[in-house]
Order: sequence, then C-alpha cells, then structure tokens
Amino acid sequence: MSIQENWQKVKKVLEEGQASTIYCSIATVNPDGSPHITPVGTVFLRDDLTGYFFDHYAVKMGENIDSNPNICIMAVNAGRMFWLRSLIKGKFVSHPGVRLYGKAGPVRPATKEEIKKIEDRVKPTKWLKGAGLLWTDFTHVRDVDFSDYKPITYPVMMDGMW
Repeated sequence: MSIQENWQKVKKVLEEGQASTIYCSIATVNPDGSPHITPVGTVFLRDDLTGYFFDHYAVKMGENIDSNPNICIMAVNAGRMFWLRSLIKGKFVSHPGVRLYGKAGPVRPATKEEIKKIEDRVKPTKWLKGAGLLWTDFTHVRDVDFSDYKPITYPVMMDGMW
C-alpha cells in the first residue's frame, strides 16, 4: 500500500512512538557514506505527507542534510501499557513503530504556529531547570517531504496489520 493511502495510520504510529520516548531517530548520511543517527524530539507531521522538525542542536545532522537531503525518521512505541497489552493479547493492536523516508529541505525561520506547537509540547515541563536550558529559543525548522514508509514488524503478533 502507498504512503498516501496509509498516511493517517503512519502519522498516528509516529506520534505515539514519539510521545512514548520523547524523541524520534533521524538518520542522515555522512560525507563518507556512513550513517549518522540523531535523536530529535521536535518532529511534527502535517496531513499532506510532509512534516518539519526544529533544527537547533544537531549540527552534524544539519551538515549532512545540506550535502545529502535523504533522511529516515524512525519512531518506536516504547509505552509500557502498549507492550503489556500486546503481550497479553498475543498481537499488536497497531504497529510498534514506523520508518519514514524523505528529503529534508534547507533551514528556514519557523512560523508563529510552528513555534506555538513546540511551546505547547514542552509546556508541562517549563518550570524545570533543564527544560529551560533545552527547550527554548527554537527559531528554525527544516521541512520534510516524505516519499515512502516501512512499518516496524515482528515475525509474529502482526495479524491484521496494514
């Protein structure tokens, strides 16, 4: 099935994975062709097969994207209740994770709406010292156009999945 046909399901799996771990892994390609993986907690998906993430701390990832825009974003649902429920039932109720393949664009200024989304996401922790150090001054994003996806699968417990 195409990414377009399954976009809402793919989006839900990524969002659940990111919520359970607080980040997604973004893989880029180093100049020598080797992989580079960066945890990023600021990935947002839109309804039109695109998304964006805040380009703030990950200098090497940004350099890699500037020379090769191909990326893979992976999120895995690490929620204890998700896994306990799945293990009890002997099947997953949804995919435990997803990989999204696409191309990241150049850095651009974030819109007011994008800044509000990240502020809303980190608001529950705003009063913590570390949150103020980590999650402030987000001003720039990179757009991503997605072209394909692969659900994370296991050889068992996958009855009735996409």
